[in-house]
Amino acid sequence: MSIQITPQAEVRELTRLERCAAHSHIRGLGLDDALEPRKGGSQGMVGQPKARRAVGVIYKMIQEGKIGGRAILLAGKPGSGKTAIAMGLAQELGSDTPFTTMSGSEVFSLEMSKTEALTQAFRKSIGIRILEETEVIEGEVVEIQVDTALNKGNMDKTGRLTLCTTEMETVYDLGTKMIDALQKEKVSAGDVITIDKASGKITKLGRSFSRSRDYDAMGGQTRFVQCPEGELQKRKEVVHTVSLHEIDVINSRQQGFLALFTGDTGEIKGEVREQIDLKVAEWREEGRATIVPGVLFIDEVHMLDMECFSFLNRALESDMAPVLVIATNRGISKIRGTDYKSPHGIPLDLLDRLMIVSTEAYKPDEVQSILKVRCEEEDVEMAEDALELLTRIGMETSLRYAIQMVIAASLVAEKRKSAEVEIQDIKRVYTLFVDVKRSTQFLMEYQNEYMYNELGEGEDEEDSSDDEDSNDEKPDEAGNSSDVAMES
Repeated sequence: MSIQITPQAEVRELTRLERCAAHSHIRGLGLDDALEPRKGGSQGMVGQPKARRAVGVIYKMIQEGKIGGRAILLAGKPGSGKTAIAMGLAQELGSDTPFTTMSGSEVFSLEMSKTEALTQAFRKSIGIRILEETEVIEGEVVEIQVDTALNKGNMDKTGRLTLCTTEMETVYDLGTKMIDALQKEKVSAGDVITIDKASGKITKLGRSFSRSRDYDAMGGQTRFVQCPEGELQKRKEVVHTVSLHEIDVINSRQQGFLALFTGDTGEIKGEVREQIDLKVAEWREEGRATIVPGVLFIDEVHMLDMECFSFLNRALESDMAPVLVIATNRGISKIRGTDYKSPHGIPLDLLDRLMIVSTEAYKPDEVQSILKVRCEEEDVEMAEDALELLTRIGMETSLRYAIQMVIAASLVAEKRKSAEVEIQDIKRVYTLFVDVKRSTQFLMEYQNEYMYNELGEGEDEEDSSDDEDSNDEKPDEAGNSSDVAMES
């Protein structure tokens, strides 16, 4: 008699998997109704009370539609929360207000000119709220009946939809497209839906209260609504919010697949934009449309050159200009493409237009609070003494380095079968991954073993003279001399 022993399967707890980005813990600016910063890491924001209060004032002005063509500069050292504040502003504004984010180096694309890239970014950040009246059918679904018949090798679908309100009930005949639309929206008996008579678009408003039962298997996102009153057919005002760039793309001549053969670079002609601006102006006069000033956020703005800065100067004077928020971590540096030095690498004529908001370095208790928020976001349990050590590392190196150590230390702790990150895990990760200071020190010690080092012994004066000579050379000559050096 043989006895079989089946190995016991390991049972793991199912947890929700989400990707944690650098600013996924930011859910707002963390301000109260009086625009005072709340304490305790509200909405993921920690520290920077002055900067948050200033951006909170900007948020109120944007919300009331009283600001447009203003420019705000977020200036501060690296790792002081400039991008986090901009992301907090985007979260506060919600999905209705257009928010476009880009980096300063994105405009240097091979596909289109720099001014075209900036123009598209500007028009993406300006919303048009269009009001129109339409006839809709709104009611609660009583029954959906679908019949399928084979006709000459094709499957023909026919059906009937029974809708009701509190006062009436009607049966509608359905064609194939409407049946497919109902199946796509996963409409079932008990749902409250609207059908646009002009386009046939079906929108599911929610689940009827009359169908809510304790034994129903409903998700946490299920929305319950009242059964509609009155007649099934009614006229409604529908609000559509689109950006100016979306209207530009729809009306541009070359689109989609044909652009591959016509050599179209994605640039939109100025005539198209002029006609669209005239049409939008007509809609505004008729009261059919309103302008929604959005926000354009340009990070690393010092990467732009003089042509881009000149374009920004002119674009901010336009009637339909969004709120421009730019961020930089540079001090007094050269404007790209020139030998002129300016604060933050931005020309003085543009600096005059900016409302400058400065960010300060984080204090130790603020760094500790940020690390706590990141531990919660990444679902990491960390001991108090380990958190204090990580805070010290963050103050001596950088906050970004300390944040990156959180998940790495969690994996090290998991490897030794521990549910909590301890000091030994932080030390282990600290020895595995070096920060900028230790990496620089390592390079200084072993510079001769690397290629193309410029700190050789006795070569400092020669290098400096070579640099001066190379600045006077033409680009072609510089390229030839580098090729010769590589061959030798």
